[in-house]
Amino acid sequence: MKKIVWIVVILLGGYIFLEVNNQWLVTTEYVYEAEEIPESFDGFRIVQVSDLHDAQFGSQQQRLINKVEQQQPDAIFLTGDLIDSNRYDLEQSLQAVEAFVDMAPVYYVLGNHEVATNLVDDIYARLEALGVETLKNEAVTLTRVAQTMTIAGIEDPLMNTPTEEMLVQAFHDVPDAQFSLLLAHRPEMVALYGQSEADVVFTGHAHGGQIRIPFVGGLIAPGQGYFPQYTSGRYDEGTTTMYLSRGLGNSVVPYRIFNLPEIVVVELRKS
Repeated sequence: MKKIVWIVVILLGGYIFLEVNNQWLVTTEYVYEAEEIPESFDGFRIVQVSDLHDAQFGSQQQRLINKVEQQQPDAIFLTGDLIDSNRYDLEQSLQAVEAFVDMAPVYYVLGNHEVATNLVDDIYARLEALGVETLKNEAVTLTRVAQTMTIAGIEDPLMNTPTEEMLVQAFHDVPDAQFSLLLAHRPEMVALYGQSEADVVFTGHAHGGQIRIPFVGGLIAPGQGYFPQYTSGRYDEGTTTMYLSRGLGNSVVPYRIFNLPEIVVVELRKS
């Protein structure tokens, strides 16, 4: 009898552990400080939502929506893999996006899973119908009190265009002195981003290394293999800073371990 009780306790404990690791939303906040930030954008708050992979956080994504709203965003960046190509459910992911567009301007770039569905045009159309700014190797100008900054975005390399070419396209008409933010999906391309005109880059894709080993870091990431270099946090490459989100959902590996789903907030501060 005692053996059965212990088995039940262990199984229940394991279930609770996995649920917490995959459903407990956390927010990681950063401050990016630079002289180049226009004065009117001092205090500008960006919320990054990445790699949702059709995961669900509460009824109609309400827990995720509430978490983002609490950050009082001035802009929301969606950095790819909004859906999962293995269990495609765009409607479920759009429940969150519909709420996001009522909070702040929303900007989006493709992830590899959108490309893998072969439904890119439909995904773009659905997002644009909601009012999302989809960035297809292009840049838009954001204006505040007669001052401007650039928000650029590139598609995933699975679209069969080299990353270098996509960056050239995106920044083609951007003045050299303009403060610029870049949305991209893959962090392992950080060296190329560092050679671009981007001051700050937002990426995802690595899922935080999926399983995080305490005091060591992430175990495995797509495009980087075992013990990847880029999994979470801030990285500096030349004059470019990259913020890498651990993301929210899962794909091939169904569970996160010691790797809570993450929303990233970056506040711009003029120094």
